[in-house]
Amino acid sequence: MYPHERSLVKKYANQPFAIIGVNSDKDLDKLRPTLAKEQITWRSFWNGPKGTRGPISTAWGVRGWPTIYVIDKTGKIRFKNTRGKALDAAIETLMAEMNK
Repeated sequence: MYPHERSLVKKYANQPFAIIGVNSDKDLDKLRPTLAKEQITWRSFWNGPKGTRGPISTAWGVRGWPTIYVIDKTGKIRFKNTRGKALDAAIETLMAEMNK
């Protein structure tokens, strides 16, 4: 999904849009080179040494990776696990609502 996410970051640069990632890799030192290699420029949090059972995924009830939440300007989850063109459409919907 990294290429798609990079394209979204570029498309919505200078707009009220953000991608926030959570990484479930258990070893933070091994994760850092991957973030650089994959050009992950958006904020990305580490879920801790418990990996998929870390504090972030536990608090959000994440049971599978990747899990995608599209959150509106009020903080409400409006879409979950949309990918590809459906993800693009979800983002476009929320961006249009913000511009009303």
